[in-house]
Amino acid sequence: MSDFRQSGGPDWRRLEDVRQTAQYEHTHEDLRYEAVRSRDARFDGAFFFAVETTGIYCRPSCPAVTPKRHNVRFFATAAAAQGSGFRACRRCRPDAVPGSADWNVRADVVGRAMRLIGDGVVDREGVAGLAGRLGYSVRQVQRQLTAEVGAGPVALARAQRAHTARVLLQTTGLPVTEIAFAAGFASVRQFNDTIRTVYAATPSELRAAAPARDRAARRTATPSAGVPLRLAHRGPYQPGPVFDLLEREAVAGIEEVSGAPGHRVYRRTLRLPYGTGIVAVQERPGRPRTGGGGWLDARLHLTDLRDLTTSVQRLRRLFDLDADPCAVDERLGADPRLAPLVAARPGLRSPGTADPDELAVRALVGRAEAERLVQRYGKTLDAPCGTLTHLFPEPAVLAEAAPQGTAGALAAALADGTVRLDPGADRDDAERALLAVPGLDAGTAAVVRTRALGDPDVAPPGTAVPDTWRPWRSYALNHLRAAGEWENDR
Repeated sequence: MSDFRQSGGPDWRRLEDVRQTAQYEHTHEDLRYEAVRSRDARFDGAFFFAVETTGIYCRPSCPAVTPKRHNVRFFATAAAAQGSGFRACRRCRPDAVPGSADWNVRADVVGRAMRLIGDGVVDREGVAGLAGRLGYSVRQVQRQLTAEVGAGPVALARAQRAHTARVLLQTTGLPVTEIAFAAGFASVRQFNDTIRTVYAATPSELRAAAPARDRAARRTATPSAGVPLRLAHRGPYQPGPVFDLLEREAVAGIEEVSGAPGHRVYRRTLRLPYGTGIVAVQERPGRPRTGGGGWLDARLHLTDLRDLTTSVQRLRRLFDLDADPCAVDERLGADPRLAPLVAARPGLRSPGTADPDELAVRALVGRAEAERLVQRYGKTLDAPCGTLTHLFPEPAVLAEAAPQGTAGALAAALADGTVRLDPGADRDDAERALLAVPGLDAGTAAVVRTRALGDPDVAPPGTAVPDTWRPWRSYALNHLRAAGEWENDR
């Protein structure tokens, strides 16, 4: 961070204050312009800027010539920029940036709504379904989202569909008609109109404009090759501790980790709204990047391509790819105990889960019992792939087949909705519901809150964790665990 300050870039703390308060006064926009002028990739996804003279919107780190300040407008989301008539930059591809860290951190209705939209709820259930999950009226949800992020749920979902369509156009050889419906569009005409509006190109032109790497992969791909993806992250990323955890926890039949440290591949099965999937994510070798960001290479095999958006969002939560490591490291690095740990592992993440209900059961019963449940009650894949043979059993199946004890009570509560752990769940309500399950202790509830609900500020009950580590106590404890200073008790 000191190198950045010495380079004449914007003051981090002032910019962080702007981003956290989400205010749009002139002085704050000037600070955003400083981030654009210095091409600060740490703010990719936190906001977007558009250039009135070109009609194009970009990510802050766009390498193009910096536009004049009076020609620039700022937006909280890509959907807001699109709604104002701007099209995506073909050079910096602003639709491919990591999501704003705010939406994963915040526990209010806007944060919950953004997580649900990311999970594809609007495409599957409409705005009424989104509002119902949040416990608000459609009008209230529309008003709050528009006021804070500059776009309503329909526009946000539309922007997401456009991004999914671009990925499929440029990385697969699927017919355009199949891509239209796989991306969630109601008709080919709607698909064509949206692509033209967002990218100022036809679907065929957008496919032809794919990067050389994607074109080469598309030419050699077979129908069974799956969808190749680059899962972007901002700032430095420490893949080693994440893959260590996944390898330590892997449940036979639904997960596996292969390869040597630094070159490992994590594979698992996914239960998705329209079908099933198998994903492979690679651990990138070499030193973690300390600059603007990077990505993890992944490949998805889906029985129904309509699940692409949902599966990508679940992987992003599992690997904590939308986190803001600069904000976390800035805060925790100021603590004398944590400072050397943060310096040793910049960008350390707090992994989540690809399936919150599964995580809750596993946190309660442990790995060995989870493997027994998979073999006894898990659904066998129609097309097993190596050691990946099953899906983790659904809560309703467990509640019916093994209703006894705390595990049975938890499964029943998950199945009937008494305990809700979906991306839009209220974290406090969910924790209270978990603690109401007979026999479920506060330690298990804390693990579920951290991993399944993505809460960045959880401390194990009964432990003395400094308040100065707020709001990143989950990350602080991960630093202690990685350094062997905190017992990995779960």
